[in-house]
Amino acid sequence: MRRIPPGLAVAVTCMGLLGYFAWHAMKGPRSFDYYEGLQVKIAALEGELDAARAGRADFEHHVNLLRPENVDPDLVDELARKVLGFAAPGDLVVRDGPRNDAPAKP
Repeated sequence: MRRIPPGLAVAVTCMGLLGYFAWHAMKGPRSFDYYEGLQVKIAALEGELDAARAGRADFEHHVNLLRPENVDPDLVDELARKVLGFAAPGDLVVRDGPRNDAPAKP
């Protein structure tokens, strides 16, 4: 029986390990493709985060305008008209639906 030279055994083992790690780097569950996909997801989520931060800043601005120490009268008037359905004495009011006291058309 022949003996395998020790240098050849080490070289074959190293090539096998190199192939194993190369395959996992290219096709494995934590490969370069997976990393690139994560980078795309990170970019998309950072965009959503920026949009959420902008929305939050807008809400904080509106809340600060409604604080008792610096109430903005225009904002209070806008909210009263929108939420409560109030109108100023000189406003023209147009109704969408039928009036309550008018008979419904068949």
